[in-house]
Amino acid sequence: MTVEEYNHSVDRYSDGLFRFIWKNIKDREMAMDIVQESFEKLWKKVHNVSYEKVKSYLFTTAYHTMIDYIRKDRNESNIEKLSPDKYSYNNHYTDLQKILHEALDKLPEIQRSVILLRDYEGYSYREIGEITGLNEAQVKVYIYRGRVFLKNYIVSIENLI
Repeated sequence: MTVEEYNHSVDRYSDGLFRFIWKNIKDREMAMDIVQESFEKLWKKVHNVSYEKVKSYLFTTAYHTMIDYIRKDRNESNIEKLSPDKYSYNNHYTDLQKILHEALDKLPEIQRSVILLRDYEGYSYREIGEITGLNEAQVKVYIYRGRVFLKNYIVSIENLI
């Protein structure tokens, strides 16, 4: 990959990459760090990654970097980092989008990731499998189970009141 192709990939994929990570971890600063780190890793391997595969490489790298950050964050027990907004619960909703985001937050990490890759970013099952390291059948199962949960959660009258 040339420097021009690298710069083009930054312009082309940084927003989508940021949205994907941000929707998963709900921390804007950390999402920006993960995106930057993913592009840094790409830069270090710029001669080994073909331009045709750069999108898949970036999303795979960002996904695995996000998992590393999540694991690291879970291991830290710094009470000052806790955000009241992240752990508070408000049972009065007027916006369906808020309910959907709450439902996405309740999904297991892998289901949330594959649903976001499929429904928000438009990846195929094969591409999602490459990014997450799952086979296509596993991706389909996780997406199905996640969608069933989302449907049941959103339809539940208690969540809409």
